[in-house]
Amino acid sequence: MPIDSSLLAILACPKCRGPLESVRDPEGFVCRTCALLYRVEDDIPNFLIDEATAWPAGK
Repeated sequence: MPIDSSLLAILACPKCRGPLESVRDPEGFVCRTCALLYRVEDDIPNFLIDEATAWPAGK
């Protein structure tokens, strides 16, 4: 899902309010501070903290 850079600039991690990075495999948004992946499923981003998955450090 390509995302406009101006929209990505205003998105923030729901947990720490830090910046998010768009990733493609798996599709979603990563907060490197919290090491969490917020997945995109059926073109709908899921920003629920309890449903985020761990993101491996250094990936």
